[in-house]
Amino acid sequence: MEAVKVQDIAANDLPWKIEYDANRCTMCGSCVASCTFKAIKVEVQRKSVTISQANQPEPVHIQQAVPIIKQVADVSCACRGCGMCERVCPNNAIRAVRNVDNRRNLLFNRPIKRGGRTNLNAQRTLDKIIVGRISQMTDPSLDSIRHTFDIRAPLGRVLSPKELPFEIVDGKLVANKKTPPVRWIYPLIFSDMSIGALSTRAWEAVAMAAAYLNEKCGLPVRMSSGEGGMPVKLMESDYLKYFIIQIASGHFGWNRIIKTMPRMKVDPAGVLIKIGQGAKPGDGGLLQAEKVAPHVQAIRGVPKATLSSPPNHQGLYSIEESVQKMHLSLNAAFGFRVPVAIKCAASSTSVSVYNNLLRDPYKICGGFFIDGIQGGTGAANEISLDHTGHPVVSKIRDCYLAAVDQGSQGQIPLYGGGGIGLTGNAAADAFKMICLGANGVFCGKILIQLLGCVGNENGRCNACNTGKCPTGICTQNPRLVKRLDVDKGAQRIVDYVLAFDAELRKLMAPIGNSSLPVGRSDALVSTDKAIADKLGIQYVC
Repeated sequence: MEAVKVQDIAANDLPWKIEYDANRCTMCGSCVASCTFKAIKVEVQRKSVTISQANQPEPVHIQQAVPIIKQVADVSCACRGCGMCERVCPNNAIRAVRNVDNRRNLLFNRPIKRGGRTNLNAQRTLDKIIVGRISQMTDPSLDSIRHTFDIRAPLGRVLSPKELPFEIVDGKLVANKKTPPVRWIYPLIFSDMSIGALSTRAWEAVAMAAAYLNEKCGLPVRMSSGEGGMPVKLMESDYLKYFIIQIASGHFGWNRIIKTMPRMKVDPAGVLIKIGQGAKPGDGGLLQAEKVAPHVQAIRGVPKATLSSPPNHQGLYSIEESVQKMHLSLNAAFGFRVPVAIKCAASSTSVSVYNNLLRDPYKICGGFFIDGIQGGTGAANEISLDHTGHPVVSKIRDCYLAAVDQGSQGQIPLYGGGGIGLTGNAAADAFKMICLGANGVFCGKILIQLLGCVGNENGRCNACNTGKCPTGICTQNPRLVKRLDVDKGAQRIVDYVLAFDAELRKLMAPIGNSSLPVGRSDALVSTDKAIADKLGIQYVC
């Protein structure tokens, strides 16, 4: 027998253990076939039994070769707890159980890639903020069902009354020059998740949901394409008006976008320049070679290789340069008809960036997207996910108050993201963010959870980067992609957004607002003294 060394890995050292009942197993092989991580295998085990088959006791000692399902004791094939084996087993003979007695800190404490979950959820500021001002005897509250609400947010540079380019000629109001483009959209944006990060079917499901909400439900929801380009057929269709095209530091897919511009029937909803991402500020993205499928290669114009996005846009070393080079050129590319916004990770410098954008003499920046630390991504190191970044709530508030001090609030719309809907109720989170100064919110993680993602903040699955997603959401493996039902996924997203809309009205009605309560911090109270002092809202206990 081979010698066993103390450094050898055993199944009990791994974060998840496989509980297997051989008596219930019929050896159909479904569990082994469904496991994308190869965490279980079929083995033959020698079994020594004593039996008696005569009419009277005649014990016979025999050896049997019994096939069993065994867990693979290897870190590279470690069980992720996705539970696919349990789902497909017809006899409930197998399941993954969290191992409380493991050596995770020793074996997994290294900068491995994982699927975009953070461990800082206990520090969610939004959970300690509640709606405390209700219109009852002083002001009339509204009927959330029968009252008409104007739930729209601007995307684009909004000029102050003194800057409007109008003059009176012969008693008529005449425009003497063009105004910056502004789109009035729903205050919930489907955040950037690229083709490549998501499977084609998952991206299609989100896109279908966005189109259905616009066409059938009358909700002008917009979807950001994410870095990496878009399908040519989509860019040449009328549905392009529902999409915000993103350009990030890797510039992936932009060659194809530029070539398609002459054939675009409609303008996109906007252009988003992504400088940084909240879950990994200062750290570039990474798409593993396993996920660079042929269609991704075609869209991005790259070979099958690991694709790394730089930490910052090359050639941009100041806010002024970003305004002059990026905003001006991208506006010019679409004939100054499309608003251009900028997305940055929340940090101590967020207010400085926002102030500089407000002072832009071109009046050209159409939005400021701030992404907080609790956002998800499958393209980050664990160290970046957990130990870099900034919560988004205070940065939204700081930027709004900085604009108020200058009398410029509302001129550059503020959108916040990163952990919106983390506890399941995105409407409540969005309402609180809007009352603190945001014009709207963007979310992405909750969308893939609606599609069927089984990952969570406690280390379950979280293998988005590996190309082995068991639900077919974050993989390009054709066999795995087929597991995702596009129509059902799109329907779930639509249902959630409709519920979001109803709940947002339920929160606007009691405070007496028929339009978005941007900056109405008087409607909020906090049960935490430090949060109340920081955000300038009332403390209650």
